[in-house]
Amino acid sequence: MLDNEEIEKIVSVLKLGGLALISTDTVWSVCCHAFNEEGVRKIAKIKDRPEGIGMILLVSDNMHLAQFITKIHPKAQGLLDYHTRPLTIVHDHHRNLPDFLLSRDGAIAVRVVQDEFCRKLIEYLEAPILIDSA
Repeated sequence: MLDNEEIEKIVSVLKLGGLALISTDTVWSVCCHAFNEEGVRKIAKIKDRPEGIGMILLVSDNMHLAQFITKIHPKAQGLLDYHTRPLTIVHDHHRNLPDFLLSRDGAIAVRVVQDEFCRKLIEYLEAPILIDSA
């Protein structure tokens, strides 16, 4: 695991619109600060993704999720509460998210991370990260 100083270096890059290659709960991914449009566009360009094709927003915990998702279906909440494996859910009831993060239909894919490194990175960044598989 990276130490705090190394995580702070990654956070500095992300805050400036840069990208990082990180290991997540599932696969190696390229990531950016979710609210930095320049970073989001860089990932889309690298991945050759057309505009409006969503990526995955990673948040640190259920309280962090509540800042961005206004309504969670009860079945989805049950999964979030008890599921022990990585779980990404597509939500269409959201708030506090810039339009450039949303898919064409206005939805956003969100995962509450379980990986300690990812959680620490998000907490140091004080914002969610956006990822796409590397």
